[in-house]
Amino acid sequence: MTPSAEWKRIAPGLVIDGRRGEVAEGTVTGDGGADVRESRSRSGRARATTHGELSHLALRMFVERGFERTTVDEIAAAAGIGRRTLFRYFPSKNDLAWGEFDDMLARFRVVLASLPTDIPVREALRRAVIAFNTFPSEEVPFHRQRMWLLLNVPTLVAHSTLRYAAWRQVIAEYVASRSGDAPDALRPQSVAWACLGVCLATYERWLREEDADLTALLDESFRRTGAVFGGDRG
Repeated sequence: MTPSAEWKRIAPGLVIDGRRGEVAEGTVTGDGGADVRESRSRSGRARATTHGELSHLALRMFVERGFERTTVDEIAAAAGIGRRTLFRYFPSKNDLAWGEFDDMLARFRVVLASLPTDIPVREALRRAVIAFNTFPSEEVPFHRQRMWLLLNVPTLVAHSTLRYAAWRQVIAEYVASRSGDAPDALRPQSVAWACLGVCLATYERWLREEDADLTALLDESFRRTGAVFGGDRG
C-alpha cells in the first residue's frame, strides 16, 4: 500500500489533492529580520509564508510521494521559495515533519509552570499533556498526518529520538521541581519515560480510529495509568 493510500485509509476526511492546506502569499522574514515580500511564483502557485504553511505543504507531499522520495528542492519549488529560504525556517527535511515543535515545547514548559503546586503531579501532567495536544479543528487533520509519518517512516522514527528526549526533559524537570530530586534522577526520568509511553500508545490508537478525539483518549489513558505517576505528592 502506498503512503498516500494508507493515509487516505486512516484519515479519509483530509483533502490531499485539493486546495485545503494550500499555502498563501504574504511576507517572509529573511536574514537580519528584513521582510521579503513574497508574491506568486512564476508557476502561479501562492508562496508559503509561515512555518505552519511550509510544514503543511511538506506533510502533504510526504504522504503523496513518500518521505524518502520527496526532496527539499521539490518542497521549496512547490512553496514558491528558494532552498536557502526554506532552510531559514527548517534546518532539515526531518524538521519539516515536526512542524513548530520547538515553540510547542516552550509552551509546554509554560503550561506546567503555571499549574497549581497543590495538585498531584500526575494530575498536572495529565492537564499539561492534554493542553500540548490540543489543536484548532482545522489543524487536527495535519496533526494526524504528522503523527502517522513520525510513527511509520523509519528515518523519522530514528530522528524522533532527539525530539522525544527534549520532550521527556521538560517532564523530568517539572517532576524534579515538585519532588526535590535532580532532573536526571531515576524518579523524574522514569515518570518522563512513562508519560512518553502513554502518549505514543494513545497516538497509535488515535490513528486507528478516524473519529476518535485525541484529547479524550489522552485523558482516558492518563486516568487509567495514574498510579504509574505516584501519589498526591508525585
